[in-house]
Amino acid sequence: MWGSWSFLHPSLWGAISLLFLITSLAIAIIVISEKRSPYKTAAWILALVLLPVIGLVFYLVFGQEYRKKKMFSRRGLKTLGKFRSLSSRQLRKLQAHEYLLPEAAREKEKLVKLLMNNSHSLLTTGNRLRILNNGKNCFNAIFGAMERARHHIHLEYYIVEDDEIGNRLKDILMRKSKEGVEVRMIIDDVGSWGLSRKYIRKLKSAGVDVRPFMEVRFPRLTPRVNYRNHRKIVVVDGVIGFTGGINVADRYLKGLPGIGPWRDTHLQVEGDAVAYLQVIFAADWYFITKESFYGQDYFTSISQSPGPAVQITASGPDSDWDNIGQAFFAAITGARKRIAIVTPYLMPPPPIVTALKTTALGGVEVKLLIPEFSDAIISKWCSFSFVEELLEAGVRVFFYQKGFVHSKLIMVDGVLSAIGTANLDFRSLETNFEVTAFVYDEAFTRQLEAYFSHDLRNSREIIYSDWKKRLRISRMKESLAHLISPMY
Repeated sequence: MWGSWSFLHPSLWGAISLLFLITSLAIAIIVISEKRSPYKTAAWILALVLLPVIGLVFYLVFGQEYRKKKMFSRRGLKTLGKFRSLSSRQLRKLQAHEYLLPEAAREKEKLVKLLMNNSHSLLTTGNRLRILNNGKNCFNAIFGAMERARHHIHLEYYIVEDDEIGNRLKDILMRKSKEGVEVRMIIDDVGSWGLSRKYIRKLKSAGVDVRPFMEVRFPRLTPRVNYRNHRKIVVVDGVIGFTGGINVADRYLKGLPGIGPWRDTHLQVEGDAVAYLQVIFAADWYFITKESFYGQDYFTSISQSPGPAVQITASGPDSDWDNIGQAFFAAITGARKRIAIVTPYLMPPPPIVTALKTTALGGVEVKLLIPEFSDAIISKWCSFSFVEELLEAGVRVFFYQKGFVHSKLIMVDGVLSAIGTANLDFRSLETNFEVTAFVYDEAFTRQLEAYFSHDLRNSREIIYSDWKKRLRISRMKESLAHLISPMY
């Protein structure tokens, strides 16, 4: 193995070793000085010590904290400033008792205020909501809205694939663009890495403005590859919007070989909350192109009509806080009777783990649904590594059996629901660009809870005494996965 390197002089080997040592020590000092959680800091330092070369490469690609470096700027985006002003005014009125919250939102007032403070998320009312279960319902609704578009179609996705459903999307966008509809499309450059140049070229030739989000190209690889746009947003004519767990790929319709059907959940919104989905898209578009769009054609007036109360928030390296992570923490710790959570990847930061255990130990019923069969093997074992301590605290854990569950849902006390793109994991809550809708409405939450109950019938509950008897090899896999989970 070392024969091919025998031509190197011993002094040169010594210089290389010294260089790696100095570099690793320098990075360890940087990691410590960034004041991350001790859990994350220890994981990175351990990786640098045990795997000095691989650990160094992993840190340069995946480990740097760009939120604190303000790498992502939205300055100059007029629409964002306008909605921040509206949210600040709403918060001032709420604090001065001049604004009466809808009843369901009143029960979760602390969460409402948190989202106004950490992400300037406006509380909207005049909304009509529709839960879209699984790919067929989702794509039918989105494609139907696109077919009715008269002015613009805006969409951004983490994954778009050049397959059957991807080509249906492409054909609709090309046709609508030729009809004179403005079509703007953002695709994540890593998530959609496999999308062919021919696919994109056809869209562009029809007038569709397609932009990759943070292209990962040398030499600008390391500052970009780790920060991915995991959002799924569609806005049509500024009046109907969609977000949730479903990307554009055939597996959302046909399932996964060897695993089965793909179980997922998406949200359709009509009304005031659509404007905030549009704001998030506009901010991402501005970041890529430095182009703004505004006016009544894109942003309808906020009506404040009766209807479910909704706050839509985004988080990522462009935000000052872990907006969605903080909101999940507040939702969990604020539960008084019951909470149900669905996530495909369970790799929560320590504060979320503590919140789940503390809430369960405090007498609140906490149910957690995760997949038993996963599309990512490391994520599967990472998820399993958290099960024992949650069970020990009284959290009820269920493994979904009928395929792969990819929904990202939280339901609290029958009055609050969260649905969006963020998983309960480090990457979604601390690194990726994400979006989540927080809905304060009893009828909507009851409907989501009914779907959750149906999913539980296709699941098996994990019993603590049985789980402790699992194979030693399984424990080892979980332990190794748990060790790298802060870096994954």
